[in-house]
Amino acid sequence: MKIIDMHCDTIMSHYYNREENLYDREGHLNLKMMKKADALAQFFAIYLMRPEIDENGPYSLFEEMYQLYLKQMEQNADVIRPAYCCEDILRNQAEGKMSSVLTIEDGVFVEDHIERIQEVYDKGVRLITLLWNFENSLGYPSSDNVKEHNLGLKPMGIEAVEMMNRLGMIIDVSHMSEGGFYDVAQHSKVPFVASHSCARALCGHRRNLTDQQLRTLGNKGGMVGVNFAPFFLKDDSEYAEISQVIEHMQYMVSKAGIESVGLGSDFDGIDDAGEIKNYEGYIRILEHMQTVFTDDEIDKICTQNAMRVMKDVFGK
Repeated sequence: MKIIDMHCDTIMSHYYNREENLYDREGHLNLKMMKKADALAQFFAIYLMRPEIDENGPYSLFEEMYQLYLKQMEQNADVIRPAYCCEDILRNQAEGKMSSVLTIEDGVFVEDHIERIQEVYDKGVRLITLLWNFENSLGYPSSDNVKEHNLGLKPMGIEAVEMMNRLGMIIDVSHMSEGGFYDVAQHSKVPFVASHSCARALCGHRRNLTDQQLRTLGNKGGMVGVNFAPFFLKDDSEYAEISQVIEHMQYMVSKAGIESVGLGSDFDGIDDAGEIKNYEGYIRILEHMQTVFTDDEIDKICTQNAMRVMKDVFGK
């Protein structure tokens, strides 16, 4: 089965270790591992880290990390190419290449300049995670405080949703408050995603989705990518187990539907992937999936659900 993983923080790691080459770098994910595990496409996030934002400003930080990304794509053009739509992914596959889909984690870069969404779209960004763990000009993050967790999108957040719909960009509600989640569900005319999240019923972390959120996501034609962070899989856990990943997949399928569950590892954004170890762990995950899912269901979770959402949002 081909793999589409909807979230990793590998660009951030490269930012801190600029001597690395994406092909064989140390860490959870590199291109060599992706080839071995039969990857089709990887969503690479430009994660806007708060210490660097304070020093450089969020948009300048995006530009700096974007240039690093472009350099890696150029250096590794023999194995991976950028993709801006489903047609690109299929074309790259036909030519024996994997695909990279560029994303931004944290809409803080927008500030009070809504036109920046158009600017990053023109640079190839096809998904924006609207929030991270801090309030920004678009809305509010998830919180253990019930009142804060129910806060919705700000007016510019609603404007951002509408603009992203027009442009053909995927809206990612990972890290967002529950109130913001339902505002996206109300205002978005196309499917949206929680690219790296799990089920709240199985693990109480504030970032995980409730049953109602999962049902809403499924009803809107969106999807959730299961996160491999141990503290998203089991309360107070420090070690991720493949059985826990499978359990979250099964549970989220039972609430959102088989069409709405996918993969969102958070590789290189989590301290320890536990039993999964790194991208090659997908080989073992697939083996375990075969004991509980049919081949058609596995194909949907690993590949086709993400392709469908991209087609619905991008238009091709």
